[in-house]
Amino acid sequence: MSKRLRSSEVCADCSVPDPSWASVNRGTFICDECCSVHRSLGRHISQVRHLKHTPWPPTLLQMVETLYNNGANSIWEHSLLDPASATSGRRKANPQDKVHPNKAEFIRAKYQMLAFVHRLPCRDDDSVTAKDLSKQLHSSVRTGNLETCLRLLSLGAQANFFHPEKGNTPLHVASKAGQILQAELLAVYGADPGTQDSSGKTPVDYARQGGHHELAERLVEIQYELTDRLAFYLCGRRPDHKNGQHFIIPQMADSSLDLSELAKAAKKKLQSLNNHLFEELAMDVYDEVDRRETDAVWLATQNHSTLVTETTVVPFLPVNPEYSSTRNQGRQKLARFNAHEFATLVIDILSDAKRRQQGSPLSSSKDNVELILKTINNQHSIESQDNDQPDYDSVASDEDPDLEATASKAHRQKVRWHTERETVSLAEMLSPAEPPAW
Repeated sequence: MSKRLRSSEVCADCSVPDPSWASVNRGTFICDECCSVHRSLGRHISQVRHLKHTPWPPTLLQMVETLYNNGANSIWEHSLLDPASATSGRRKANPQDKVHPNKAEFIRAKYQMLAFVHRLPCRDDDSVTAKDLSKQLHSSVRTGNLETCLRLLSLGAQANFFHPEKGNTPLHVASKAGQILQAELLAVYGADPGTQDSSGKTPVDYARQGGHHELAERLVEIQYELTDRLAFYLCGRRPDHKNGQHFIIPQMADSSLDLSELAKAAKKKLQSLNNHLFEELAMDVYDEVDRRETDAVWLATQNHSTLVTETTVVPFLPVNPEYSSTRNQGRQKLARFNAHEFATLVIDILSDAKRRQQGSPLSSSKDNVELILKTINNQHSIESQDNDQPDYDSVASDEDPDLEATASKAHRQKVRWHTERETVSLAEMLSPAEPPAW
């Protein structure tokens, strides 16, 4: 769903009128050109959604609109508001600037480097500063002032901070106060609706006890956001959480597509992962689903625009410097999975997530996520050896977050073709989809 944009709205990065996209975690609306740069930075920097062609939970869209209308962009451009910035040569991008390098450099400085965010005075102990900010966040979420909380989060406040004196988290406080938009913001920044307070109660319990039933239902949806998104990607349906259905496990419609021995071995390895490694793999697959779905929306909305070029296609997940080089390479390999392989992996993750949530015993194993990815991708090894251009960033590392920009034009075109082909293949291979029901 989407609310019709008002003509007064402009891109937060270059001031082009009528932006079509939102950066959810930044609380801003952005144009197509700037969105192409945001997408290349990765979800850990900017989580983009199309305002009209992406399904939105109503309160999540309301949260972003509220932040935008209340001037959240000034958080990310604080120092640019100082008249002295004009004399120093620093300026905001404008509509006439080229995407590369002008807009791209500005957007990276603004969101990746946080070059224009207000800085707190330096202190010897950064952990003390983060703790103080988190305590302020804990107090602020009981009000409706979203931009104050976003500012605290931008400075380093922790959304999952457990207050030692109060015995709960900011999400508990927001839930008790019925602040559903604050809950949306905290969840975007990683707050866990399943976290227990010192008495064993979750934010969902707080919301129900306070009579905030809409908020309680939304928190349950947020709690299952990862598996819901994976299920919706395959079959276009989400579980009926109100009636106690928390998982949908899609089935392949074409029974002739039998699992290979490699896929069976990978499934066995997946089931033997400890919970931490399984969660990492599930989050990586979630990010890949987001990349594929956003790519599909991007290609559909550009209508042969000049923006669909080798500089705007995102052929695989951008490097996240907080992850190891091994994990980054594994994440990028996900782009090489064809429709059947990727659907099989998603179904296996959904099945095992349900098994783990129900408390079935787990076997111990030292296998890691990379082994799973290597096993399923092993059948591609001969092809990749014969290909002059690598299918993923083979030297992705913590020290070089921009290597994805060096991928070849031929590879980008191939990935675009695969993306379009897989959209059709999934529709043919899986059960008929039902429309989303937010």
